[in-house]
Amino acid sequence: MLSFENDYSCGATPEILDRLAATNSTQFPGYGSDDICEQAKAKIREACGAPDADVWFLVGGTQTNQTVIDSITPQYAGVVAATSGHVNVHEAGAIEATGHKVLTLPAHNGKIDADELDRYCATFYADGNYEHMVFPSSVYVSQATEYGTLYTKDELERIAEVAHKYDMPLFVDGARLGYALTATGNDVTLADLARIADVFYIGGTKVGALFGEAVVFTHHGEFSGTPRHFLTLIKQHGALLAKGWLLGLQFDTLFTDGLYLRIARHANETADRIRAVLREKGYTLTFDAPTNQIFITLDDATRTRLEAGVRLGFMEQADADHVVMRICTSWSTTEAQVEELLALL
Repeated sequence: MLSFENDYSCGATPEILDRLAATNSTQFPGYGSDDICEQAKAKIREACGAPDADVWFLVGGTQTNQTVIDSITPQYAGVVAATSGHVNVHEAGAIEATGHKVLTLPAHNGKIDADELDRYCATFYADGNYEHMVFPSSVYVSQATEYGTLYTKDELERIAEVAHKYDMPLFVDGARLGYALTATGNDVTLADLARIADVFYIGGTKVGALFGEAVVFTHHGEFSGTPRHFLTLIKQHGALLAKGWLLGLQFDTLFTDGLYLRIARHANETADRIRAVLREKGYTLTFDAPTNQIFITLDDATRTRLEAGVRLGFMEQADADHVVMRICTSWSTTEAQVEELLALL
């Protein structure tokens, strides 16, 4: 069955598999205390232009979001996110399970607005009863967003400015960061992100790795820096891998010879080809997004016809007769798969 359901259906890049096979019988220290992890961290710091950054390897996106948000948000407080944000919609209450409420702002094509964030916080502190309420104490955004859209550098800078005005660190979910960095029209680099965000992560699970995310704590301001005993917090959240070298090896490979950005760019290029045909054939693109996620609004008959030949991702019900579905390319998408999908379209 042809599948464009998500960007994590396949295993890992051949380069990673080759290195795993070559090191399979080597004995490493546990929990990421090995030389390969240190080598990978050094390459990530260099790519971010952040020599003082702390880099940590966690096993998956939900565990990473939960661990980071819990560690940077006081126990009496919540995290601000878009209504469509992954932590609000698709993480089964993982953030709330740590005692932190997700405080939502309107989503504009998946993004929050700095002015609305400012008004939200100002209104909160103007309330004479605010100490009886859930404090907004951290801000969560994702790059790319749930809808495959991108924040501009200016938008991120303005959000960070407002967040810091109210003593909140800015956390950027980078589960699909590779696809954002290589998208047409993107003006945000890794170095920009390391300068603007207080903490972010580089997604591996959806960008060529078997699993794993690289969390980067920057050290450029009052709200930056790694929380105390972060390794212990990672373990408390079930996100610490005993065979930590597996994570280090994968990121060391992804950040060698430009592999991470190269495979991400491939996914965007294949998505662009599909978008062009969708427009040519008169399909309705739900969002104008430049990354590997394509959202289309389909009537029930068209959905049924397409899903007879290809697995698509369900996003949401648009109305009684239409549904928003996702076509998702990845680092592993082949030309043959694209041609087969185009024929179905």
